[in-house]
Amino acid sequence: MDTERTVPRMLMAGVERFGDRPAVIDGETELTYRELLAAALEVTRGAIALGVRPGDRVGIWAPNTHRWIVASLGLHCAGATVVPLNTRYRGREAREILGRVRAKAVFLDNGFLGYDYAAALRERDEDEPALGELAVVDMLDGGSWGDFLAGGAAVSQETARETALAVDPADLSEVIFTSGTTGRAKGVTIPHGTCLDLYAAYGRIWGLRPGDRYLVSLPFFHTGGNKAGIITSLMNGLTIVPLAVFDPVEVMRIIESARISVMNGPPTIYYSLLESPGRESFDLGSLRVAATGAAVVPVALVERARSELPFEHFITAYGMSECFGTATMCRAGDSADVIARTNGRALPGVELRVVDAEGRDLPPGEPGEVLIRGANVTPGYWEDPAATAEAIDAEGWLHSGDVGTLDADGNLKITDRIKDLFFVGGFNVSPAEVEQALARHPAVSEVAVVGVPDARLGEVARAYVVRRRDAEATGEEIISWARERLANFKVPRTVEFVEELPRNASGKVLRRDLRAAL
Repeated sequence: MDTERTVPRMLMAGVERFGDRPAVIDGETELTYRELLAAALEVTRGAIALGVRPGDRVGIWAPNTHRWIVASLGLHCAGATVVPLNTRYRGREAREILGRVRAKAVFLDNGFLGYDYAAALRERDEDEPALGELAVVDMLDGGSWGDFLAGGAAVSQETARETALAVDPADLSEVIFTSGTTGRAKGVTIPHGTCLDLYAAYGRIWGLRPGDRYLVSLPFFHTGGNKAGIITSLMNGLTIVPLAVFDPVEVMRIIESARISVMNGPPTIYYSLLESPGRESFDLGSLRVAATGAAVVPVALVERARSELPFEHFITAYGMSECFGTATMCRAGDSADVIARTNGRALPGVELRVVDAEGRDLPPGEPGEVLIRGANVTPGYWEDPAATAEAIDAEGWLHSGDVGTLDADGNLKITDRIKDLFFVGGFNVSPAEVEQALARHPAVSEVAVVGVPDARLGEVARAYVVRRRDAEATGEEIISWARERLANFKVPRTVEFVEELPRNASGKVLRRDLRAAL
């Protein structure tokens, strides 16, 4: 058995190293590393008593709270494979995923944001197959939760620890379903060992220190909140401060009161902080390191964050669920230009290629599809060999669907999604390139560009713009700005001002929603 290459062994090692240091602070609830392990093993006993056996799949349908952390760790110690569910799912979406993995149980915080999750699981559409026997554990219901934990009294502490220690690095820790931005969500399988190897390197490169306080705003059902958040924190002696709902003013209050030093999230959360009125009235001086990704990162955002927020290091990274969430990241010592304009270099053990449509390697600076190979590539999609073969070729290369370039030093720059490219009069247009140009306009806070039908050119660009606070600009001014900086075929023909851009839970702009609104 490999030392610390399973979540249970990592958690136990954390007690030896960080015992009485705070592991989680969630409002009035504070758990040390020692208390966190004890609470997790209580869940393990309850899960075993419930009939959960090693390899069984168990869902968690809940927001970022200490309860999610305790439940997931306890289920890992029971040998279960955790299936995180997006809190934005409605009933049928959750039932479909739970049915596909044949879940044994699901843990939830019923009533979060006014939604009756338990009732949604009991519903069934006429054309929908029935769920199998599914135990529902409501972590917010004192009676249900108390009964679940009380049931664990029938399982000894020794049995719980033995079950935890029997978990193998090759066992699946999660099946995480993709956001489904291009169709039916697919379940990415993630083993314990290789994922922990990846995030051990991630934490070292990011420069995390024991005692850092990490505000985890990325959802726990996403690799960014789960792996780059919970797991990376516990491997490095950090304190996790979970955030269930993002509100810029509340975030700044927490940063000040909890002395937050670490943040991670998509560009939109940093835009929210930069544009929040009253930012100057909060003490944000504890902030030390930050990372962003999950989308093509505007250079203008990185420049503003580095100059207007007190981070020592603000870095960019790149990954996707199929490579456990991370493949590249900048290093703390990289130049401002590298950090602002690239997604960094491959993590140890990760290989990168950029290829043309025929699969031929392209020279530095030439854009093509990004391919990834390494132990961080998923073994495959849950019970979907056809989709696995389509995404991962016979030589083990994951075809990302992202367009990017590599420079001579191995820095990757993601420029777009292949599916987002559009053609104007026969010319290929990258929405991200247009967005980067528009983002530098002094009135633009956020922008998304899509191709829209045009009788003469086939397609033309349309920009959706969120103005900066107190800024004024007309569509004609934005178009004029673009015309001075871009080839004519790339210039948006129309600009629509919006209050916010549609995004999924991981921060990616939903261009399909913008196109559908036409």
